[in-house]
Formats: sequence, C-alpha cells, structure tokens
Amino acid sequence: MKVEVRLFATFREGREKKYFLDMPEGSRILDILHMLKIDADEVSILLLNGRDGDAMRTINDSDVVAVFPPVGGG
Repeated sequence: MKVEVRLFATFREGREKKYFLDMPEGSRILDILHMLKIDADEVSILLLNGRDGDAMRTINDSDVVAVFPPVGGG
C-alpha cells in the first residue's frame, strides 16, 4: 500500500519534505517513524489524514501522515 508522509520544521533537516512510501499491510505510524529514523518521543504533533493521530494507529492505503516536532516562538 502507498502512504504519503509529510515532514515539517526540523524533521526536514537531512530528509525530504515529502515521502511516498510502500508499506506492508498492517503497518503502523510508528513503523514509518522508525523507517525515517525519527524518535516517537521527539514528535509533538502527529496527524493522520488531517486529524490527530497516534503512533500506534494502523495505516491504510492512500493515508497521509504529517509529523511535526515541538515548535517554539512567539
């Protein structure tokens, strides 16, 4: 199955902005994070198809996962 992954802010450093990954059935968002060498503890916001997601959620074909680190500023 194909999944789109969008990375934001510091997660783009040394990586692409967007990935189109072939993932096996039954994969979880956590599997994507491991593949991209992103520690789940470093993720502040995780969206699955535009809604709040959890790293343990199972992904489906054509899903879009967005990953944000903590963001500061003011």
